[in-house]
Amino acid sequence: MEGKLVRLRAYEKSDLDSIMKWINDEEVTDFLAGGMLSYPVSSIAEEKFIEAAANSSDTDKSFVIETLADRKYLGGTAFHAINWLNRSAGLGITIGDKSYWGRGYGTDAMRVMLRLGFDKMNLHRLWLHVYDYNQRAIASYEKCGFKREGVLREDRFYRGGYRDTIVMGILESEYRTIT
Repeated sequence: MEGKLVRLRAYEKSDLDSIMKWINDEEVTDFLAGGMLSYPVSSIAEEKFIEAAANSSDTDKSFVIETLADRKYLGGTAFHAINWLNRSAGLGITIGDKSYWGRGYGTDAMRVMLRLGFDKMNLHRLWLHVYDYNQRAIASYEKCGFKREGVLREDRFYRGGYRDTIVMGILESEYRTIT
């Protein structure tokens, strides 16, 4: 699926080198869920991730984000914990190439994900978690129509102190009013 700036596609083994350029960059991984990348990640582990993403399950679907113009790898996005009964799913997104931060590529990728989730997958609600210190992402999500639904207080230990995780969501009806 394509947006105005980006295209989403399946992961390929050839993406490994592009992923390895940012996966161990603390400035990028500080924003990832759970702070799970607070340690070095090997190319072997990332190769396993790519294989798992290629064989996505019924509850998780992952995609590469690349530029529309020249097919340059930017990062990844995914639906997590897809609940087909309740028609809901979590979202995650990472723009790993920092030279594309703040230029609208993440917002465009999120809009493509919303279109995919609501128009193609027939979901009713999409949600995400974002750390309170990731103001750029919060502004992007709000621009896409997400609403703040709650706060997981002092949910993440980050750089010597506890920080909040903000829960944001968007309903299909809200999406329809902005498209």
